[in-house]
Amino acid sequence: MTRDQFNRFCAGLKATSHVVQWGNADVWKVGDKVFAICGWNEGQDAFTFKVGEIAFEVLGGEPGIRPAPYLASRGMTWLQVYEDGAMSDEMLREHVEESYRLVVAGMTKKKRAELGV
Repeated sequence: MTRDQFNRFCAGLKATSHVVQWGNADVWKVGDKVFAICGWNEGQDAFTFKVGEIAFEVLGGEPGIRPAPYLASRGMTWLQVYEDGAMSDEMLREHVEESYRLVVAGMTKKKRAELGV
């Protein structure tokens, strides 16, 4: 998946916003909560997203996938796909969607209602 494809996919999810920060990373949020990031890893795009505990354990050691720098070191279950081909585009989209759902699920009912999610 390219950075442009990633950004178009994230933009298609309801009530999302986009900012560029942290050294030119594309940061995607629902409400004010981050659900996906596309940043650089040694000159290549790297895709970062929140996962559940099981996915974190299963996928975290796969080639080209690692616990997300900074986020995982803080005890959060975030992964980063940093090598081309480590995950299919379809699987990456599924994980980004799940990240979005996990972040939305952590919001209050009031906030979800405000956002229409």
